[in-house]
Formats: sequence, C-alpha cells, structure tokens
Amino acid sequence: MSRVPTAPARRRRFGWPQRVFSQVLLMQLAIATGVTALATGLFLAPLSAQLDDQAMRRALAIAETTASPELAADLTATRPTATGPVQAEAERIRQATGAEYIVVMDHNGVRWSHTSPGEIGRIVSTDPSDALAGREVMEIDSGTLGRSARGKAPLRDADGHIVGAVSVGIEYDSVRARLLAAIPGLLAYAGGALAIGALAAYLISRRLQRQTHDLAFSDIAALLAEREAMLHGIREGVVALDASGRIRLLNDEAQRLLGLGTDVTGRPLDEVLGEGRTTDVLAGRVSGTDLLTVRGSRVLIANRMPTDDGGAVATLRDRTELEQLGRELDSTRGLIDALRAQDHEHANRMHILLGLLELEMHEEAVEFVTEVVGVHRATAEQITEKIHDPLPAALLVGKATVAAERGVSLRISPVTLLPDRLVDPRGLVTVVGNLVDNALDAAAGSEDPRIEVELRAEGRTVVLRITDSGPGVPDGHRELIFTEGWSTKELPAHGKRGLGLALVRRFAQRQGGSAQVREAAAGGAEFTVVLPEALTEPEPAPAAAEHGATDASPGGVAAPAGRAAVEDDSAGEAAR
Repeated sequence: MSRVPTAPARRRRFGWPQRVFSQVLLMQLAIATGVTALATGLFLAPLSAQLDDQAMRRALAIAETTASPELAADLTATRPTATGPVQAEAERIRQATGAEYIVVMDHNGVRWSHTSPGEIGRIVSTDPSDALAGREVMEIDSGTLGRSARGKAPLRDADGHIVGAVSVGIEYDSVRARLLAAIPGLLAYAGGALAIGALAAYLISRRLQRQTHDLAFSDIAALLAEREAMLHGIREGVVALDASGRIRLLNDEAQRLLGLGTDVTGRPLDEVLGEGRTTDVLAGRVSGTDLLTVRGSRVLIANRMPTDDGGAVATLRDRTELEQLGRELDSTRGLIDALRAQDHEHANRMHILLGLLELEMHEEAVEFVTEVVGVHRATAEQITEKIHDPLPAALLVGKATVAAERGVSLRISPVTLLPDRLVDPRGLVTVVGNLVDNALDAAAGSEDPRIEVELRAEGRTVVLRITDSGPGVPDGHRELIFTEGWSTKELPAHGKRGLGLALVRRFAQRQGGSAQVREAAAGGAEFTVVLPEALTEPEPAPAAAEHGATDASPGGVAAPAGRAAVEDDSAGEAAR
C-alpha cells in the first residue's frame, strides 16, 4: 500500500509580536521589571553603607560609655591582669551590649582588657595613636578577632588627662547578616510591586486591545494612510468635531465648500464660521437629516453623526448646481403651462380671425389683430422703457406673460426707472426672479390678484420693492422666511424648498445691503431689497446733450420729453 505524502509541519516562529496589545504588554512588563530591579539595587547599595555606619556608631557609643573616670582610676591604680577591675568592668559592659570585644589600653597601647585573657598585657594590633591623641575613631578594620566595625574613644581621668583609650568592636558578620536578612523582605516587596505593575500593564493592554480592535501597528499605519487618502479624495466635505466643539479634522472638499483655510484645526467651530445656520447645523443645534444650509453662494446638504467620545462627524454635499437645475425645472414647467395656455388662447384667436374673414368682415378682423398685438407690445414697451438693462427687462416680460396666464396682474410702478449700468445683472435677475415667483404664488387665488414691481436707482444704489395681494407674512415669521430650509409650500419635484429668500438675503448682505418684508399698505406682503453700489458711475454726457431739451428722471438718468405721458399710458394699458 502506497503511503500518502503529508505536508511538512510548519515550524513555529518565535519573534517580536505584531499585535499592539502584545507589544505594549511586553514593553510595559520589561519596563516594570527593569524599574523594580533598579529600585531594588539602588535601595540595597546604600543599605550596606547605612548598616556599617550604624555598627560603627554603636561601637563608638559603647566606647564612650565605657571610658568613664572610674575606669581611668582603676587603670592608673592597678596592673593589667585577667582578674583586675578593668577586665571585669570591660567584660560586664561587653556582655551587656553584645559587643564582640572591649579593649582598654593605657597610653602605651598595652591592653588591660580583652575577650581572650592571654592578650592582656600585650600591645594592641592596630594603631591607637588617634584615640590616644584625644580623637574619636570609627572604622571597619581587621584585628586579632577578625574583621569588625570599630569605635575608639580616649580614656580621661578626673582631671581630663588622657591616660589611655577604649576600643570597642562589633562583629562584622552580624552586620552582613542583617543585610542578608533584609534582602528577602526587600525582594518580597519588590516582587509584590512587580506583580501589581504587571497586573496594571495587563489591564491597560487589554483596554488598548479593545480600543484598537486587536490590530497590529502596521495595520493601524495602513488604516491611517487609507483614511487620509479617502478623506482628501472624496468629493464630499467631512468635518470632525471634538466634545468641546473644536474642529478636529477638515478635508479638502470641506475647506472648499466652507471657504476655510488649513489653519482652522483646533479652533472652535463658532469662532471659525461665525453665527448662522451652517454653524448651528454642524454644531448639532439643529437636528434632522439632509439639512439645507447656505454658505456664501453655495447650497449645502449637511448630515451629522455623533461619536462615542462626545464629538461628531458632519458631511457636506454641494447642492448648488442641483438646486439651480431644480429651480430652472420649476420655472420651465411654469413656462410650459403658460405656453400651453397661450396655445389654447392662440387657437381661439385664430378661430375668431378665421370666422371674421369667412364673414368678409375685413375691417373688424384688422381691428381684432391690431388689438391683440397691441396688448403684448404695450406690456413689453412699458417694461423696456423703464428698465434699460436687457436681462431684468426680459425676465419681467416673461414673468408678465406667466402672471397673465395665472390670472395675476403684474404692474410696473410708475416710479420705476433702472439705467443700463448694472454691475451684476445676473445677480439682480436672481433676486427679482425669486421675489416675483414667491409673489405670484402668494397672489394667485386671492381677490383681485395683483403684483407691483418697483425697481429704481438712487445714485449707485438699486432699490427693489415687490408688493403682492396675497395673505401677507405674520410678524413672527418675517425673519424665519429668510432662513434656509424654511418654507410653507409643498415640496417641488426636486424635493427641497426654502432657499429662494435665503439666497436673496445672502446676495443683498454680500453687497452690503438688506432684504426685509413688511405688510403692504393695501394688504399682502411688501418685500424691499436695497443693493448699494449695484450701479457703475454714469458716463459724462456729451456737450451737445447738455443743451438739449431733456427732463430729469427719478434715477438721475436723462429721459426725453414726453416720457411721463408714455409711462402713464403704459400703466393704463397694464391695468387693462
């Protein structure tokens, strides 16, 4: 039977672990062990010296106690014998104090006492000159009894004369024994401290393991690199805030959408953005999903998600182009409805004209065609005579047609006069279009539906006033209507409202002007927008024109004589 080959067993590799948990645990254990060993060594090193010093001081204290005047008197009155009073007194004190030896010597260095009686009467083995000179001595030295901690004191008589010296020795082995006896207790304390440190290191490492999801350092580095690439590569703005409301992270798209620089990290959100809805949305003071906000000229959609540490991450999407397309779609649908209505009206007029021609009522047919064409021509002429810039003039001509089809009378105020010197015609068209659309929606369905548009120049300032016959705006809502996302209308096809009036006020404020609403004198709402520096300086008039017959116009632009009569006729045509 053939033997099935088996795969070779994989050799287990031992090396430095890759997980953050394991590496941190090993490093902490190594640090705790090293610190414990170092602390133990630093404690043991001075402990030996301290024990030696204590032994020498003890020996010196015994020597000083032994060197009494009575002992000096016995020394001078007797001879050095093993049964003499000096030997007896020295042995008594030695046994009482536990000293290794007590040697009493005369001024010649001859022993009068010793633990070995045979040494009495002999010269001491160490130099006694310092003690005999009146100095106290502490030392670790070796003698006839071996190594010992010694203390030497001079022996004085009753008159203070030095008659000898006393040398006391403490057995050095006992000092070493005390040191060795202290080591087990010290190691026990060190081991306990090491165990506590190891336990703390383990608990800290376990917490770190949970927080890092048991990743390796290489994985964390790769995740950080991928996060940076993702945050700065996506086309959505990302703003991360900490628990105190400071900006923690801001990607490139968020900087572009919010108009911020790279130096805002770490600064409070309110300080960076200032007051406004955008700040309230990002800070979480406004709750909800897909919240609309306007920052500068951009329409943004914001969503905010809280984080576990008390902070939050907010995402921003640029909806400016989509919102413009949505508004254009609404406007296009309105124009399509108006064209559809005009198509029916045009068909009715063609039928009337065909009937007049078949009845051979040619003069009546000519009068009918003249009247129909004259009404549209009168409206266009009325607008273009008072509004000289082609863009707002064309807008109001188209809005007049839409208003007529919706049964709303759009009138141009008699004081309207706008020269062709606009700095930003497209911006003014946006303002006029938004306000006229809102006025049409408000006036439609009211009794005697009407809209009046006043657009005039005061020096270089443009004043726009639009009045409608709608229900008006309550006092409590006159500031809310200029807030992004606030609307009382049903959602359009693109799903968002509440931006038109917000954009109007933003445009006015960027030019240093204002946008306000109040109740009209005849009922309804009256919106007033003031745009300073909206007109360029007028060109100097030619010399020939200075002598011509002209009338001064309200906006400071010379108008030909008879203009007032034309305006009155135009106003009458619009009223009809």
